[in-house]
Amino acid sequence: MRYIYPAMKKYILPFRDLVVSPGVTVPVLIDNPMSVNCIKAAANAGSQQLALVPQHSWAYPTSVKDIYAVGTIGDVLQVLSLPDGAIHAVVRTTHAVNLSDVQVNDGVFTADVTPIELQMDENAEQTIVLRDLVLENMQTLANMSRRFKMDKLRNVATNYPLSAFVDAVVQTADVDTDTAVKVLCATSWVEKLTILLEAVKLMGETAKIEESINKRIHQQMESGRRDAILQEKMRAIQKEMGEDDGEMDTANLKKKILRSSMPADAKDKAMSEWKRMRSVSPMSNEGGLLKTYLDELLAMPWGKAKSAPIDLKKAREVLDSEHSGMDAVKERILEHIAVMKKTNSSQGSILCFVGAPGVGKTSLGKSIATALGRPYQRISLGGISDESHFRGHRKTYIGAQIGRIMDALKRCKVNNPVIVLDEIDKMGRDWRGDPEAALLEILDPEQNKAFRDHYLEVDFDLSNVMFIATANSLNMSNALKDRMEIIEIPGYSMDDKVKIAREHLIGRAARDTGWNTDDIIMSDDAIRHLIQNYTSEQGVRQAQRELTAVLRRSLLENDCVDTKTEFTPEKIDSLLSMRKTAGFSKKIGFGVRV
Repeated sequence: MRYIYPAMKKYILPFRDLVVSPGVTVPVLIDNPMSVNCIKAAANAGSQQLALVPQHSWAYPTSVKDIYAVGTIGDVLQVLSLPDGAIHAVVRTTHAVNLSDVQVNDGVFTADVTPIELQMDENAEQTIVLRDLVLENMQTLANMSRRFKMDKLRNVATNYPLSAFVDAVVQTADVDTDTAVKVLCATSWVEKLTILLEAVKLMGETAKIEESINKRIHQQMESGRRDAILQEKMRAIQKEMGEDDGEMDTANLKKKILRSSMPADAKDKAMSEWKRMRSVSPMSNEGGLLKTYLDELLAMPWGKAKSAPIDLKKAREVLDSEHSGMDAVKERILEHIAVMKKTNSSQGSILCFVGAPGVGKTSLGKSIATALGRPYQRISLGGISDESHFRGHRKTYIGAQIGRIMDALKRCKVNNPVIVLDEIDKMGRDWRGDPEAALLEILDPEQNKAFRDHYLEVDFDLSNVMFIATANSLNMSNALKDRMEIIEIPGYSMDDKVKIAREHLIGRAARDTGWNTDDIIMSDDAIRHLIQNYTSEQGVRQAQRELTAVLRRSLLENDCVDTKTEFTPEKIDSLLSMRKTAGFSKKIGFGVRV
C-alpha cells in the first residue's frame, strides 16, 4: 500500500544518535533553539506532521550532509511549552520515508518525503522464527553484559506489534546509528530482523571475548597490584588479536643493542639494563625508565663520523664569502684547519673568539662547520649554573635527561661535529654545582676521551668533536682560559662596516622586508652616514636594524610598493625621523631594538 502525502514540504526534526522506528509513540523534550523553531514553524504552517531524521554530527546540523537521507514521519499529538523555553512534544510515528530536495532556512530543515513501502509479512513463519532468534540472542547478551533485563523485552514481543519489538531491540541493545538506519530502510520484516540478528550476534561474540579476557585476568592477577592487572589485560587483548607488541619490542631492542657500534663496556651495560627491563612490568615506572634509557643509549652516534675531506681552498673561500675583514682571525682559523688536515684529528687548541656583540663570533663557528663539511650545533651557556647541564642527571631522578653536550651529539647523529659554546663568560655558579669544572673536563683533550655522562653511565669519546667558544670579555677563570687559545676580534673599521653592509646587510634587510634588492639604490656615503649617525657599536647588528627600519618606513610611505628608490643621506634622515615622531628612540649613541 502506497501512502500519498500533500505536495508541500515536510519539516524535519534532527535527532542525535537516535533512530525512531515506525509505529511507536515517542515523547520528545526539545530544548535546542533550532529544534524549537522547527516545531513552531510546523505549527504556524498548519502541519501536524514531522519527519524525525537521525544526524551524522554531534552538534546541531548546519548542512544537508549532516543528516541522513532517511527518517520516520509521524503525527504531532501534543505540544507543551515549558517556562524555560523548551518544548515537550508527543509524536506518533507512522512510516519510514526517504528524503529528497532537502533545504535549510535559518537552521530549519524541510524536504520532500517518499514513503518506503513495507511488505506486510509480520505474520509469516520466517518472521516469527527470526523474532524468536533475536529474542534468544538478546537473552545471551543480557546474561553476559548485565546491562539490561529481559522482562520488558519479552513483554513487548508478546503483547505489542512487531514494530514496537524492533524499536525496543534497537534501543535496548544500543545498536549503532548506521545499523539502525539500515533496519529503517529495509522493505520487509524478514530483512529488518535479519539485520538486527546479525548486529545482536556480533555484540554477543564481542561480549564473549571480553568475558574470556576478564576470566584470564582474574586467574593471573595478584590482589592489590593494579599495574599487574593492566599489564595482563593488555597481553590478553594482544593475544586475542594474534600479536604481542611488547615481546616484539623487547626482541627488537636486543637486536639493536647487539648490532650497534658501542664499545664493549657500553654494550655490557646496555645488555644488563635490557635484562632488568625484561624482568619487570612494561607498565611499571621502572620499566618505562629502563626503556627510555636504552633508547637514549642507542641514539648516541657510536662510531659514526662525518668523513668529508678537508679542502683548504674551499675553507678559505667560505670564510671570505661569509665574513669581510678580520684577515688575521681567518688566517689563524685556516692554520688550525691545516693542522687538522695534516694530523687527521680534531685535537689541538680550543679556539675562543672574544669580542664585542655583533662582530661575528658565533657566525664564524658556523662558517668553520661549513668549511669542514661537518654538522653544526650551538649551545648557549648564558646563565647556566648547574653542572648537570653538561653531565646530565642520574637516571633515577624524576625528569632525568642527558647533558647538553651528549644531546647535541644525538641531534647531529655524528661524533665529530663542530659545537660552538656560546657566551662562555656568562656561566654562573651556585649551590647546585660548578658547571665550569665539568666544562674543564670536556675541553681537555687528555680527559674528554672518556667523558662520562651521569645519565648514560658509560664513557663516550669526545676527542673528535671540534669545540669553539665565544665570549664578550675575558672575565673567566685562569683555568678555563688556560684550556683555550684566546683570539680577540676587534671592532670593524668604518670601511669594513660599509663593505659588510654593501655585501651582506642590505640584502638581508631586503629579504626581511620583502624588497627587491635591485630597487634599492644606496651609495657608500649614504651607508657611512647611517652608520656614523645612527649606530655606536663595534659590530654591525645595529646597522642591520637601522637598514631594516629604513626599508620598513619606505614601504609604509609608499603603500607597501617597493619602487626603485635612491636612499640618500637626506632621505635616510627623513625616514628615521618619522620613527622618532612615532615614539621610537633614535638618540645617537644608543642602539634600540625595534
